[in-house]
This record gives sequence, C-alpha cells and structure tokens, in this order.
Amino acid sequence: MCRMSEDFQTDSYPSTSIERAYSVGSGITAPATLARMLDITSNGVIVFASTGVVLFSNERAAHMLGVRSLIGRRVDEFMYPAQSLGSQATVATFVPPFATDGSTCSVVARHSNGGDVFLTIRCDEISAPGNNYLLIMEPSSLLAGSGNEQTNELVSELRGANRRLSGVLNIVLETLDWSDVATLFTNVLEQLRDTMEATGTLLYLAESDGLVLRGTTASMETLRVPKYLSLGEGMELHAIAAGKAIRVQLLSPEKEDLRAQNFHMRRVLNEETNETFSISVRALFPFASSILVPVWFAERVIALIVVGWERSRSLRRDDARLLDSVAQYLSVQLMGALTDLRTQHRARLDGFVSSLHDRMSDKDSFTGADVGEMFRSACEQIETRFIPLEVSEDGMLSVYPTNDAHRLIGSLPVQLSELCELSSIDEVAATSLMSTVAGNKLSAWLEDQGVENRGAFVYVGTLAKKNWAYLALRSDEYEPLEDIEIAFLRNVSTTLKDGLASAKARTNDKRIAQALQLGMRNELQKVEGIFADGIYSSATADAFVGGDFYDLIRLPGHRACVILGDVSGHGVEAASVSAAVKTALGAYAWQGLNPARMVRTLNRFLLGFSRLETFATLFVGVIDLARGKLTYCSAGHPPALLVRTGTQTLDVLDVQSGVVGAFEEMSYRDGQVNIGQGDTLLLYTDGVTEARNPEGVFFGERNLQEATLREAMRGSEGMLNRLLETLDRYTARRLEDDVAMVELTFTQIGEQ
Repeated sequence: MCRMSEDFQTDSYPSTSIERAYSVGSGITAPATLARMLDITSNGVIVFASTGVVLFSNERAAHMLGVRSLIGRRVDEFMYPAQSLGSQATVATFVPPFATDGSTCSVVARHSNGGDVFLTIRCDEISAPGNNYLLIMEPSSLLAGSGNEQTNELVSELRGANRRLSGVLNIVLETLDWSDVATLFTNVLEQLRDTMEATGTLLYLAESDGLVLRGTTASMETLRVPKYLSLGEGMELHAIAAGKAIRVQLLSPEKEDLRAQNFHMRRVLNEETNETFSISVRALFPFASSILVPVWFAERVIALIVVGWERSRSLRRDDARLLDSVAQYLSVQLMGALTDLRTQHRARLDGFVSSLHDRMSDKDSFTGADVGEMFRSACEQIETRFIPLEVSEDGMLSVYPTNDAHRLIGSLPVQLSELCELSSIDEVAATSLMSTVAGNKLSAWLEDQGVENRGAFVYVGTLAKKNWAYLALRSDEYEPLEDIEIAFLRNVSTTLKDGLASAKARTNDKRIAQALQLGMRNELQKVEGIFADGIYSSATADAFVGGDFYDLIRLPGHRACVILGDVSGHGVEAASVSAAVKTALGAYAWQGLNPARMVRTLNRFLLGFSRLETFATLFVGVIDLARGKLTYCSAGHPPALLVRTGTQTLDVLDVQSGVVGAFEEMSYRDGQVNIGQGDTLLLYTDGVTEARNPEGVFFGERNLQEATLREAMRGSEGMLNRLLETLDRYTARRLEDDVAMVELTFTQIGEQ
C-alpha cells in the first residue's frame, strides 16, 4: 500500500533555475495518451472490445497486415489459430480465436496481398468498463531460425512489453473519473511498480527550493528513502534539464574511493547521455537502476516520479517513454490534487489559530507554563520541535532548560538583532533559519550539537512576565518550513500576544466594574406602607458584574419610585451605564417627572453618554400610596405582574414602550393602574421567562404567572426565594442568563 501524506504543501513552484521551455498542454486526454503509447512501441498493438471490434491500433500492426487501418474491423475477420490455416468464416457471436489470459501463442493473420502472416501474440483483458482487450503481436518470422536462447529472450521481451503497455493503459483508463485523490495516487504508484516489475515507486513534490517525498509504495517501508532533496543535491536536475524521463544506473565505487574510505559520494551514470556524475550518499535513492520521470505543468516541474530496481538491470528506452506518457496524462489531475490538499493544509492551520483564539477568550489568567504549552502545540501542528529560548536585556540568546531528552544548554552563537529586525521590543517576528546568514550560522551550530537544525526562529516579546523567543526545528532530512508555515507561527504568536493583552484588560475591567457595582449596590429604601424585597442571581459563578439593577426611592407626599432595569453588555461599559441610569432616574424622580417623561429624558442622555451600542430595558413606576395609584412606563421590559390579594387574581401591566438608548425618535407612554391594600407587584428581567429546562423549553410567562399567584397567596415573606427555587428546579440549576426580581406588597393605602 502506498503512503500519501494528508498535508501536501504545494503553493510554491520551483524557481526559474529549474524552469524548462518544455510546453505541455494542460488538457491531456486519454485518447491522446493512448495514441502516443501505441505509436512509440516497436510491437504491433491492437485494442479491441468484447465484441471483437478494433478500437485502437498502431501503424506497426496495420503495416504487418498490409492495410492502412484496422479500426472498426472484427479481429476474427483477419486472425485465426495457427493450427487451422486458411480462411475462417466469422460467426455472429464473437469468440476470440486465441487465448486472452496473457499467455503467449501463435496465430495466422490474413495479409492484404492474400497471403498468410505468422504471428506470435499475447492478449490480456484491460481492467476498464466494457471488458476491452489489449493485444501485442510480433511476426513469427523474426524468431525463425533463431537459437533457443535468443527465441526465449525475444519472447520474454514481448511478454514484458505487453505487460507494461497493459499496465500503463489500465492506469490511464482507471483514473479518468476518479474523485478520491489520496486513493488515486496510492493506486497509481502501486500500479507503476507492478507494471514495471520494479522494487518500488516514489513520488516527490517540487517546492521552491527542493523536492519533498510525499508518496511511496509499501515495498519501500524498510528501505532508507531521502525525505527531502535540496535543489541540485540529487539526480533530479538531470531529468529536469532533459525535459523527459531519464534512465540512471548507480555505479560501483572507484578503487580510489575504497582506498580512501570515501563513502560519502557515489558515481551515477545517466544512460541518456552516457555522462557520469557524483552525488551525496544521503541524496541517493535506494536503487541500483532507476527511471526518473519529471511531471510538468505549465512549463514548470511540479513533481518527480522515481521507478527503481534494487538490483542493476538493463533499462529500455521505450519504458522511459511510456512513463513519460503516464506523467503527462496525470499532470493535470496531480496539479488539481495538490491545490486541494494545500487548501486543506492551510485550513487546518487556520483552524488551529481560531481554536487558540477561542481558548484565549474563555480564560482571563495565563501562566508562563500555559504560554509554553500553546507554543509547543503550534509547533506540533507543523511537525517541528519547540525549543524555548532565554532573551537577555542586551539581546543575547541562550537555550532555556527543559525536561526534554534532547535539551540544549548554552548560549547561541547569534544575537536577537542578527536574526530579526525589531522596531520595538514588543514586536512579533518569525523567520526561516535558511533565509539569513545568521540563521545559517545558527543552523550549523545546532547541527554540531546533534539536534534538529532546520526550521524557524520566532520572537514574540513580553508575555506572562517573560520575554519570549523560541526555535521551531525539524531534522535536515525533512524540507525547510514553507511560507505558510512561517506565517502560521507568526499568526500564533500574534494571537497569543493579543489574547493575553485582552485577558489582562478583561481582568482590569472586572475589577473596575466590581468597584462600580459595589459603589451602586442594589438596595431598596424603606418606605412606610410598602413591604419591599429584591433578589439577584448570576448565571455564572464568576460573573460578579451584571447589567441588571433595581432601586426603590422614597419620595415626598406618601409616594415612591420603583426601578428595575437591564443594560446590554458586560464589564466596565455596562456597569458604568447602569450606575449612570440609576443616578439619573433618582434625580428625575425627585424632580417630580412622570415615568414616561423620565424615560424620554434618559433616552436622550444615554445616546450622548455611551460611545458603544449600549441600550437598556426599564420598568419605572411612581407609586402614590395616598391615592392608591401606580403610574408606570415599561420601556422594552417584560410586563410587570400585579396580584390582587382580595380576589386572588392577577393583572398583567401590558402598556409597552420601546427600549432606552437605541434611537433618538422613540415613543414612550405611561400606563396607570389602581392598587389596593395587600396587593403585590412583581417586577422581573427576561432571564426569568427565558430560563430553559434540560430539553430547551422556556419557562415562559404562563408558568411565571401561575407561580407568582401561588407564591403570593403564601405570603410576601420569602416569596422571591421560593420563585427562584422554582426556576432552579425547572432548569436543573442551570440558568443561562442573570435573573433579577423585585417584589412590592402594599400594606397601607390611603391618607397617612
């Protein structure tokens, strides 16, 4: 089974130094590929359907029979078994006049001049829709008079040619409408190995500065294969320069090298040019004989296919040409696959940054260990090792002690200023080690230490009271970090830096807001003739700052003003708006304004006060105990409930107006209701009616009305606590929003 990496990295092409003026059409089709394969072989080749009708044939096959074309004719019209010489009458149902199991046999074919042609053939079924067949033939006269050894060799060659053509044809036909990219190229590599009877097949993808191993056949798992080849390090430039597949042989070491015990370099023969050249042992493929096949797209090399044999063997030029046909046909599909896989790779890295941002938003306090772990996780995403560094005040860098088995201790041979240019101490920088002179110097030092030396240096600045810098490293057997991976490390660092700054700001805001709330603590003044109670419950244990507030203000003339509000948002802004609203409404109440005018004046005030889109819902009621009247303005707030104790009924105060602080032209109006002795008024925020049970069903207004009437009949004392317990039971103690409630029971109505 072939192994294909899930994170192909393909956004960059080889630089102009490896470009070739070798134009390959971007729309290579199966018929064009088939035609080319049929023409380049010295054998006669016929492809026919299960009905016997010839679909394709090359010029060599037609020439053997002295005709211009065989296409459209039935095979049994001109070919029959050798043991039954003479013309054969065709029948309606086609029966092949020879074996179709891949075995070699002899047949007689009718020549256009009326004579018979003796042929040696081999026919195989093609694995494609329609049960088509591939037939390769050679005149038996070539074998006449030959010795046994030569005959066997030629027959063996014929069998090999047939097998290779059949295998390549299968690859082309089976990939026409393939949608599963990973499986597609897995199958292609395995089929190439089987077709060429090779030891293994490798697939390298071209990056800006080299070739990256992205696929191997299962047979290569126990062999050492170079995972990355720097441009010009191996044999790839010779294939690129040739513009086509080349045949390569690994030569035996020279005597001088053996005497000097120089095993770092080996000589290789390019059979296309008969030139020899030396390459590093680390860049050698594990083959004695190889065919290197460059894959071109838009005049650029995008991949290199290597078909190799562990033992030295004679390589046929026709085999190289066949592999070129496969490469040209697959180039468009390969380019599309690489683009898709690169998109997936980028999306995976972007997803990690998004999840990191969410994690930072959910927490307000981070330690140095937290930061280090997040950097380590980011390095794992791009298969690099995280090496934290210490940065001194003068810019000296040293390896930070860790519990890693490969830990390094010591000062780095370069300074911060040599690796990156910073305009400020808090700037984020990420750079490839291979892109600067200082980076190369650091890479060489790391290699001397016996650890990974290819990767990136990242400087983050001050986080969690520490000046952060680190190395993201991988072995030189692997490719350098590409641009999107460098950008990923920079994005991670920026996200962490911004996230920690936001967390610190949130902590400061909470402290300020807490101070504001403590300064405007919700309280209900004592008013003669009114029993008052208020309750506030936060949806979360750590949400000590909420937007809900309430107040009861004692006014002259046996009057009082009750307020219950809910300001949108959280933190300092919401707390400061709540404080301003309570202060303003208290002042308006003492001026003797009616509730609608109080809210209208407050609306103009809020539109100029808050720079953010903060608004509030309010219930403002002025109680006249002497006259037994309640005048109210409900500005976007849930309707208050009035329980009539005498009749044990409940009234809904449903005169509604718009919210406060959202729009300039908003209409507000008063509602009025009579109140009697013993009546109870309940004010509440929408966190009460919008509480959900585990199945997601709202508590709702009907449940609240029934619970309010029931609990009011049980008495004013403890009524709000009982209502809150009802909510807790309904939600299984999982409130999703803050809850505030105010209860007023009128104990004395009339002139005092």
